[in-house]
Amino acid sequence: MAKRTEAIPTNNALLNVITPMGLNFTRNTLTIGENKGKAYGIIKYHQDPDYGWLSKITNIPSTIVSITFSPTDTGAFIDTLSTTIRLNRGTAESTRDPLTRQRAIRTADNAEKILSQIDQDGERVGLMSVIIMPIARDDQAFTKVCRKVESTIAGLKCKVRVLANLQKEGLKMLSPFYGVDEKVENITQCPVPLSSFIGGFPFASSGYNDGKGYYLAKDSAGGLIVLDLWLRGGDRTNSNFVITGIIGVGKSTVIKHIGLSEYMRGTKLIFIDPHREYRDFTMNLKGDWINAGGGSKGKVNPLQIRSAAQDDDSEADKLYADDGNGMGDMALYIKSLEIFFSLYVPSLTDRQKAILKGELIELYNQFDIFWDTDIRRNLKNTDFPIMEDLHRQIDKKAKESKNPYQKDYDDLALLLRDIAIGSDSFLWNGHTTIHSDSQCVCLDTKDLQTTSDSIKSTQYFNLLQWAWDEIVKDPTQRVMLICDEAYYMVDPRVPQSLLFLRNVGKGARKFEGALGVASHSCVDFLDPKIKMYGQPLLEMPCFKILMGTDGTNLKETKELYNLTDAEEELLASKQRGQALLMVGSKRLRANFEIPDYKFEYMGKAGGR
Repeated sequence: MAKRTEAIPTNNALLNVITPMGLNFTRNTLTIGENKGKAYGIIKYHQDPDYGWLSKITNIPSTIVSITFSPTDTGAFIDTLSTTIRLNRGTAESTRDPLTRQRAIRTADNAEKILSQIDQDGERVGLMSVIIMPIARDDQAFTKVCRKVESTIAGLKCKVRVLANLQKEGLKMLSPFYGVDEKVENITQCPVPLSSFIGGFPFASSGYNDGKGYYLAKDSAGGLIVLDLWLRGGDRTNSNFVITGIIGVGKSTVIKHIGLSEYMRGTKLIFIDPHREYRDFTMNLKGDWINAGGGSKGKVNPLQIRSAAQDDDSEADKLYADDGNGMGDMALYIKSLEIFFSLYVPSLTDRQKAILKGELIELYNQFDIFWDTDIRRNLKNTDFPIMEDLHRQIDKKAKESKNPYQKDYDDLALLLRDIAIGSDSFLWNGHTTIHSDSQCVCLDTKDLQTTSDSIKSTQYFNLLQWAWDEIVKDPTQRVMLICDEAYYMVDPRVPQSLLFLRNVGKGARKFEGALGVASHSCVDFLDPKIKMYGQPLLEMPCFKILMGTDGTNLKETKELYNLTDAEEELLASKQRGQALLMVGSKRLRANFEIPDYKFEYMGKAGGR
């Protein structure tokens, strides 16, 4: 007895989801719901196409493409080619029209080339059919996409035609739930060598995709650029990035775009902000905004011993030639203090530096801090000396009549008076008051911009020390330090400050850290006095975003990154939101089309 087959019930809910709101066909267009489309068919192909030619068709934005390829009988095709060659050779010999003769010769030559591929190289041949449909919601966008389709195909030396009165059949050919349509194939099928089909890379996609991460921008063809800055492998050895460009091209907006994407992935963000552009952004993320240019809540005690960023990859580095050879935290940090005081008082003599170093060691010993003291386990912020303690100790010895170096001590006490009890004491005299467990921290330095260059560079160096300590204290936590307008940290007189920043970039990868540097001036980093430290900050990051610039900056950028003429022209155009993006050795033209919801977090700082 035959078993009765039960009918599968209709899923009306699913049908309502996948069925368009409306479907209408005219002679040359079709309407699917709110979208308008037009089915085209390619009716003639270039006889000698370039590699990747099909990918230029399949990657046109706002289009749907269907490609069918059916192997055919090689013998019959050879006969057809032989006839084509014979007829065109005859036409070329008999005609008096130069244009007709030229076309006939070219057709015969191409046919002979294909015949040679088939007969001698065993090339397979098939019938290929390509249907392409641009689709858009409004008429203006639809017209633009249609022109893009027609111009792209014409540029490939192919011919395309609208499938008049066959729009319904064209839609079926494009739909994955229908088979081929005989009427459409009769118009669009053309014999093509298998190598032309495969060499066209029809399934190659535009854009750049790490397979995970987040949307960063779009490329020149409208393809998505999806990056994971923490992905390592191949030519991607770190997660650092650099952004260059003149004022107003969108550097800060791109930084906030990257920062918000990283924040959503759990990365801790630390901004050093000289223009108060990240205050609203930080507050909208429930982060900690700290006025590091003054005020009790933004103080970092320079005498609190912290981890030193070291360049252990460079044995030739004389400034840190003996670092890491069994030296304790205190010994390493005193080297950083030498840089700190050289930035604050560039006129310090070697004798004064030697005296200062001895006084620092003595001062730490008075606070029960010695060469072998474990700083991280045993001490709190309030267990360290402050600048007033150092000045009091030096001033006391300066008043001792039996001191053989009384004059040097007296000068040193005078030079350090401001930092201890004078006008600069509000910045550095006191225990560290920054206590931040927030995922987003902004160190605002705007109030520093009216001070002298020495105070600015000194405080930036001090803040970098604190930020580096945040990076290394938990090696499992991703931390991204972003220095906007980083040229403020450049001082050719004291290159060690820039050296420290470079060492942060080199060492961050070992602690799940990343350094982001943004500046409108490349020239400052390439000054001959500091080029050996500044240039790596521009070259070392695996991610480089070069935005519009001009003048000397453009010239230096071209030489530094070996830009092509087209890449130089892109930067010279200074288009807002447009950039040359380098991901390792890969170069892309990036268009930063940022979603509207992100602007709600960015605030209004930064201008229009």
